[in-house]
This record gives sequence, C-alpha cells and structure tokens, in this order.
Amino acid sequence: MKSYETDVVVVAAGLSGLAASISAAENGARVITVEKSNTTGGAANMGMGPLGVGSRIQRMQMVSLTPGEAFRKHMYFTHYRVDARIVRDYYFKSGETIDWLEEMGVEFVGVQRAFGAPEDTRAYSDGEFTWHVVRPEDGGIPGPRAATAMTKKMTERAKELGVEFMFETPAKKILMEDGKAAGVIAVDKDGEEVEIKANSVIIATGGFGENPEMIKEQTGYEFGKTIFNFAVPGMRGDGLKMCWEVGAGREQPTMELMYQLPDNMNHFILDGAFRQPCLWVNRNGQRFMPEDQIGNTTFTGNAISVQPGKVAYAIFDSKLLKKYKKRGPDLVSHVHPHDLFDHFDEQWNRDIADGYEPVTQADTLEELAEKAGIDVEGFMAQIEEYNDMCEAGFDEIFEKDRHYMQAIEKPPFYCCRQNVGAYGTLGGVRINNKMQVLNEDSKVIPSLYCVGTDACNIFGDSYPFILSGNTMGFCINSGRIAGENAAAELDDFEW
Repeated sequence: MKSYETDVVVVAAGLSGLAASISAAENGARVITVEKSNTTGGAANMGMGPLGVGSRIQRMQMVSLTPGEAFRKHMYFTHYRVDARIVRDYYFKSGETIDWLEEMGVEFVGVQRAFGAPEDTRAYSDGEFTWHVVRPEDGGIPGPRAATAMTKKMTERAKELGVEFMFETPAKKILMEDGKAAGVIAVDKDGEEVEIKANSVIIATGGFGENPEMIKEQTGYEFGKTIFNFAVPGMRGDGLKMCWEVGAGREQPTMELMYQLPDNMNHFILDGAFRQPCLWVNRNGQRFMPEDQIGNTTFTGNAISVQPGKVAYAIFDSKLLKKYKKRGPDLVSHVHPHDLFDHFDEQWNRDIADGYEPVTQADTLEELAEKAGIDVEGFMAQIEEYNDMCEAGFDEIFEKDRHYMQAIEKPPFYCCRQNVGAYGTLGGVRINNKMQVLNEDSKVIPSLYCVGTDACNIFGDSYPFILSGNTMGFCINSGRIAGENAAAELDDFEW
C-alpha cells in the first residue's frame, strides 16, 4: 500500500472540491485532492455560473440586492425549515467569492436572473439578478458548459498553490482515529490501495445522480421512468456512504427538480421549443397550472411530479408555430439558443422519422391525443373550454396572461411529452455552518467536512429558482468555507 501524509485531503475535484483545495492551500495547508475521473470540474463543467450577492459585477450593474435581503428571501421561501446559520454564512460570503474568482482570471459576461415573469404573476415566479454567468473560453454566447472556463482557471490556481491531484483514484473509506477523521483510503488507477493520512478530510463527491438504485431508495423516483435527471458519470453517492459509515447524521436527500425530455441533450432544440406558454395538459387532458409560469422550471417540475403518471404535454398548432418562427419564442431561455425555432423543422422531422417517442404530430386533435396517450374525451373538453377563453381574451381558470391566450385550432398539431427532470441530487449529510460533519446527535465529528451537493440541505423541498445559480453558488462557497476552517485546524496540529 502506498502511503502519503498531508494537512488536508479533499475527496473529489468538482467545483466544491476545487474551491476547498484552493482555499485550504491559500491558508497555508498542504493539500492532496483525489479524483475518480481523469479531469477536474465534475458536474460544474455542464453549468453556466454561480450565484453571488454583493459582488463587484453587481455593483457595476447597479444591482442593489444585499446578502441580508437574499438571506431573508431564501428563508421565507423555505419557511425556515433549513439551517439559517448555514444560509446566512453562505450568502454573506458569496459576493466576495465572485471577486475571488475574478482575481484568478475567471471572466463573467455579467449578472442576470434565470428568467423573467409577467408582472401580475411574479411573486415567487420571478428571479433576482444573482446568476454570474461565465464567459465561455471562445468568447461566444454563453450556454451549457460555459462554466468549464471557470473550473479550468480554478484548476490552474490550485496547481500554482501546490495542490497535488491524484486522478483516477477514487476514495473508498474515511480513516478514523480516536473519533477524529484522520485521512482516507483510496484506490489508484493500477488498482493499488493508497493511504493518505491527513489532519482534515473534506468530502465533495457530488451526490448520487448516476446511481439509479440509490435514487429509488432515497427519493422514490425511478431513473428513466419517473425521472430523467442528469447522470454525470461518477456521481454514485460515494461521499454520502463514506460519511454515513463513520457516523454522520442523515438528512433527507432530494432531487433538484425541473423538467426535460428524455436524452434531452440530443433533442435540445425541441427541449427548448416546447418550453413555451402554449397549452399544457396532463394525461387526463386537463390543464394543471398557468402556463405563463413554466419559466420557473422548479415549480413546473413540481407540478408535473404530482400529475397522473408524472407526465405532462405541451401542445401548439401550426399558427402558433408560425408565430414563434417569425417573432421568436414567447419565453426566452438563457440556456437554450434564442434562434431555436430557426432549427425547429430540422430537429422535429428527424425525431418524427426516428420514432422519438415523446413527440407526436397529427392533423386532428383527436388523433393527436390518441397518439400521445392523452385521454381523448377529457382533452377535447379542455380544448373547447380553452379555445372559448382564448376567444374571450381571459383565462377564467388560471388567469394566464392574455398575451399568451391563443386558440389551438389550426392543423397540423404538435405535442411534446414533458417529464420530471433533475439536475442531480441534493443533500444527505448533516453539517453546520463551518461545513463540519455532525453525527445523529448534531455533535461535530472532528476534522471531517462535507461540501457541495453531498451536503446541500438548504433548499427545503424546492430549489429556490428566485435566486438563480444557487447550487453552484453553494458548492463553491461551502468549499471555500470548509477549506478555510480545515486550514485553521493546523494551528493546533503536529505530525
């Protein structure tokens, strides 16, 4: 067995692990970071940027939201069913963290909210300008994977500080001595066990989004059936299992809900094209929410999750499609391309020809419902009611914005089944505001920290889309906090 000694060992080199590694090293600690894949960044490489409140960029753009306001909005949203000290410390650090990233050379295109909502539906439908979107490496329009530029800069900074990365070396066990975390056992790419003795251990493995069995066991969803979450390779729940094994308290993990198409990255144009305030119905043919609020993907995912079969259907006709092609989408996404309707026909025709099961086209509404699996009688009754309200110019059921009230009447008709989706899993390991792991009695397990989505228990039952960039924001700030506190422990430590 190979043996190493260091001050801090960080398990995994995703966004939270990178932040922890840099933070600990900046504060004088020797750091070894083990990573099961052959590169850094993890799930963050799919993202666009983190939350920040009080950053230099926000001040330059005259965004006046303060950390205190963000804290209160978050706590009101979660009804105080989460740890207020963790939330407080996270938000009050988040703005300075954006400045910290800029000092490393990370560039941001600006700060924005995830979506905007009509004035009369705002309440919890609208978002604050907290999302700091990373400028892509090629300088082009930001989109999924833009944050890769950030993780590369962070990796460079970690290496400058002397952080030693051990790739293709998954950790398997936390070493404990006299009730204190004392290192980890890992396995290198040659299959040889590696013992890394350390004063502190920071777990940052990113949840269990690629573990269908654990998703079913912990959340009740069935991967590929009732939920279609991103399954980033390697997210198997290793960190949670290791922490629970040494006595960490358990918090109920959740899925970070939204909605999407199966295999959505290969059907990305349609995934965006049907995120519009057209007609949405459930399997019984009934409307179930005001469609002008579907921009809040968390609320929409929640709504779909309680419909029959956990599915919904977005429907428009040729007249509405013509409008989208001419004027662009009603709801503009910062994730999907703004010109997606220029490419709609190509993607649609290919998917229809390939038999892509979620999409349906028909020349009559009855045929559309039958082919899509919607109750025909219920659907036709809903169509009649909906079209009458469109003609009257007022939605008597949900008061949807009248600008989006367009009758579904001109063939051909287009239908796309919407499924519950998720970015990944959230939480499971109990921590305090220093990111120290707590046992079932909420007592500190000395020298053991957990960060990122393994420990993100602060969203309650729903992701707070009103403060966008929150998951990446928590990852990077929890990592920084853990790294600082782990390094501070060295003052009282001697090998």
